Amino acid sequence: MRPNMLKGEMAKHGLTVKRMAEVLGLSPVTAGLKINGKADFTLTEVRKIIAVFRETGKNYTVEELFDLAL
Repeated sequence: MRPNMLKGEMAKHGLTVKRMAEVLGLSPVTAGLKINGKADFTLTEVRKIIAVFRETGKNYTVEELFDLAL
């Protein structure tokens, strides 16, 4: 995963850790751990994050934000 990429893109689009926590159904602390690369996202969470970025008009792939191959 690329935490700096995710955090940077969140900042560009005004997405806070609190907002991401709400979207993911996590506490802000748990979301922060995952966003900072200290814990892993589930596939469902990754899909939700991609969907949030699509709402902002940014069509990232999983590979771009998370450096994953599905």
